[in-house]
Amino acid sequence: MNLEIHDVKIDYPEGCNIILGQTHFIKSAEDLYEIIATSVPQARFGIAFTEASGPCLIRTEGNDRELVGCCATILKSIGAGHVFCILLRDAYPINVLTQIKNCPEVCTVFCATATPLQVLVASTLQGWGVIGVIDGSPPKGVETEDDRQERRDLLRKIGYKR
Repeated sequence: MNLEIHDVKIDYPEGCNIILGQTHFIKSAEDLYEIIATSVPQARFGIAFTEASGPCLIRTEGNDRELVGCCATILKSIGAGHVFCILLRDAYPINVLTQIKNCPEVCTVFCATATPLQVLVASTLQGWGVIGVIDGSPPKGVETEDDRQERRDLLRKIGYKR
């Protein structure tokens, strides 16, 4: 068996959130565009999707040229088919994740994050495929009462709790 595992460091613009997942159909990029545009109209975003058959192109959509280009670059570095990448500005993944997961052609979501990210990719004679992600840093301890209060205050500050 010719199997190798690679880690691919993902670089994306500061102030963005990234969503990576697997999908399977040529209209995925357009459907993901509609989901984001109708869920969070003020969001700036880019989307890219890698075909795994036919011309095997990276298909793109979005309303922010820079983010669209970054998504395409990220998918080139991953090198696997049927993967999608979304970069969001002025929105959070929580605003769109349920709708993305309910999109008929989306198979799975690997991560939704704003932290440092590595993608684990397996390669065989057939090609490359995503086998997982390393999202952020390992735990450093258990929160204290002060930490808990800071978390609660942050959620209220950014509008997710009253």
